Amino acid sequence: MKFPLSWLTRYLETTASVDELAAAMTRLGLEVEGIENPAEALKPFVIARVLTAERHPQADKLQVLSVDTGSGTGLQVVCGAPNARAGLVGVFGPPGAHVPGLDVVLKVAAIRGVESNGMMCSSRELMLGDDHDGIIELAADAPVGTSFAQWAGLDDPVFDVAITPNRQDCMGVYGIARDLAAAGMGVLKAIEVPALGDGGPIAVPVRTDDPQGCPAFYARSVSGVSNGPSPKWLQDLLTKAGLRPISALVDVTNYFSIGHGRPLHVYDVAKLTGGLVARKARAGEQLLALNGKTYTLAEGMTVIADDAHVHDIGGIMGGMDSGVSETTTEVLIEAAYFDPARIGETGRALGLTSDARSRFERGVDPGFVEPGLDLAAAMVRELCGGTVSAMAKSGEAPVVARTVSFDPARTLALGGLEVPAAEQRAILERLGFGVSGADAPWTVSVPSWRRDVDGAADLVEEVVRLHGLDRVVSTPLPRAEGVAKPTATPAQKLERRLKRLMAGRGLDEGVTWSFIAEEEAARFGGHHWRLENPLSAELAVMRTSLLPGLVAAAERNMARGAQSVRLFQHGRRYLAEGEKPTLAVLLAGDTGRDWRAGKARVFDAFDVKAEVLAALAAAGAPVERLQTVQPASAHYHPGRSAKLVLGKVALAEFGELHPDVLGDLGHAVAAEIFLDAVPERKVRRARPAFSPPALQPVRRDFAFLVPQGVQAEALVRAVKGAEKSLIVDVQLFDRVAGAGVPEGQVSLAVAVTLQPVEKTLTDAEIEAVSAAVVAAAGKLGASLRG
Repeated sequence: MKFPLSWLTRYLETTASVDELAAAMTRLGLEVEGIENPAEALKPFVIARVLTAERHPQADKLQVLSVDTGSGTGLQVVCGAPNARAGLVGVFGPPGAHVPGLDVVLKVAAIRGVESNGMMCSSRELMLGDDHDGIIELAADAPVGTSFAQWAGLDDPVFDVAITPNRQDCMGVYGIARDLAAAGMGVLKAIEVPALGDGGPIAVPVRTDDPQGCPAFYARSVSGVSNGPSPKWLQDLLTKAGLRPISALVDVTNYFSIGHGRPLHVYDVAKLTGGLVARKARAGEQLLALNGKTYTLAEGMTVIADDAHVHDIGGIMGGMDSGVSETTTEVLIEAAYFDPARIGETGRALGLTSDARSRFERGVDPGFVEPGLDLAAAMVRELCGGTVSAMAKSGEAPVVARTVSFDPARTLALGGLEVPAAEQRAILERLGFGVSGADAPWTVSVPSWRRDVDGAADLVEEVVRLHGLDRVVSTPLPRAEGVAKPTATPAQKLERRLKRLMAGRGLDEGVTWSFIAEEEAARFGGHHWRLENPLSAELAVMRTSLLPGLVAAAERNMARGAQSVRLFQHGRRYLAEGEKPTLAVLLAGDTGRDWRAGKARVFDAFDVKAEVLAALAAAGAPVERLQTVQPASAHYHPGRSAKLVLGKVALAEFGELHPDVLGDLGHAVAAEIFLDAVPERKVRRARPAFSPPALQPVRRDFAFLVPQGVQAEALVRAVKGAEKSLIVDVQLFDRVAGAGVPEGQVSLAVAVTLQPVEKTLTDAEIEAVSAAVVAAAGKLGASLRG
């Protein structure tokens, strides 16, 4: 939230410097992310008077000015502004000055053959407005030669403060001033609510038919208003806070939103049909909002409507149809209280953010609904004239008296600070809490603007942050004597081992959200858990697969020119029965060109299978006993994917992803390893020393013709089991299909390694093993290739 020092001092009497105020805010938990002072950027610019203005000899649209910058002598400046003339008083930028709106540094230069020693500036060039039709014109009596920024009152530093979600009371400058006053940085100015009286009847009746979404709907009408530009002081405040002044009526609402954290809305009464009612939207209703976009509303959203149609998405944004203009003569000022949860749901569903939503969603002060309306009505009357009506009320603001039992000894126990009880009482009272009781425990009444305070721990936090978090002494945790014992759990050790393995194999680690969009989850098997208060509609449900996040990450990288993306992520899937640790891998793009392999090729299922087997081996799974079965999940390509199972338990899925889930990625292979299903590694005794075989191994190659439906893995397993006492290894080294191979068959070649133990094998023994190998393969329909 941005606001200038002049806005803060409207509520806080202080002699503290800007740096002292910034440091105090940060100590209080209101982190100051930056301070900008327009006067610093405009320091070189001075007030100057044009003495003469002559036509440029080489250009019809340029003039050669003689400018007095305070020395009494004329300085030659070439200028193209149509309003440049003798006698004009404006703003001059000398050589060496940086022009913020142009991002250039001025220098002496010849323009169409005539030397120019600086420039006369427009509002846009100094980033003081959008006007660029001519140079700035100041009052004729403006002091020539003095600093423009100082004379114009631009020496007004702007704070940029990060407000944490729990501090809804500081979403207005007054709340920040209250905190600073409590910290001893000044005196808080009391809010004086004007007595407006009953006035006449309100121009438009109001009511709420949605007590859950809008518990309180208050309003006053003001007739006979004149809606012109707001006064300069108000325009300056809003501009420095990053808002564009629009008109007096609109600027008043923005003033209370930023100044007091109290969003308001004004309606042009002439554009309303009948009364205004806060109700639930009907499915399909539409609203052309003030941002120029049309929104289709869902049933249950809180809206403000008249007898004809919807005029306002309650607590988020108003509509164009009832907006005020320069011709408005009668307005209705709305001050309502909207349910924070309903505001959040509606905003996320519509993808709509606004200053009003950011405040209502956190929870505005229910006790300030009526005072805020009276203050706004009084300001409208002051700036625009008119007659204020009586206040119309429908419903009641949810001001609930809350008390907390508090023992000041809890501050030392929870906060680690020993603060005298008297000081704790004073801190709480300065913050607006009521404290009763001489002895502990005290009864502390919570003010209406502190929605975040719910118990004694919250009061400890208030005391500690006011007393000073920097006073909390750093105390090391106690530790046992001797060498520290390992604390990592087996799951943590496995996670580290797998991450190191994947990184060592050339993959990059991805970190993605645990929650995704419902539509995205549907493409990857749906979801079991929905967030009650998601950050946005795109982050509404808990993932059941890690692949959506990796697909999105790969897509972003490929769109930015990456040729090959190799990602992995260790995380959790959120299933109906609970959280499941998972390792996911995704390969997209191609393998890259290599002098040994030649041209690049796209990744295939076997590339990702290799990563899966390496990870499972590192996790302690018996990879030699795993079987490949189909099908895999629906988000994989049928026929180009499979599961790795141990018995009936699936340890992993891998393969090419289905085109329906790839979006713009085009092609990718992926895998998920279900770490919760991997059997725990057995504790083994120390292995005996390696003793190499005394006899040479024997190797024989076999080429089999097998039906196309037979898995190579099945053939390898069958051959290996033909003679377990002698066959120690079987490797597939060739696959041929097409020309030279009978239709419906493929040729698979395997290398079989025999390891004799007691004596060298005879030819007859080798032939016997070969016959057993051929017989084992024959059970799968395989035959030796001739």
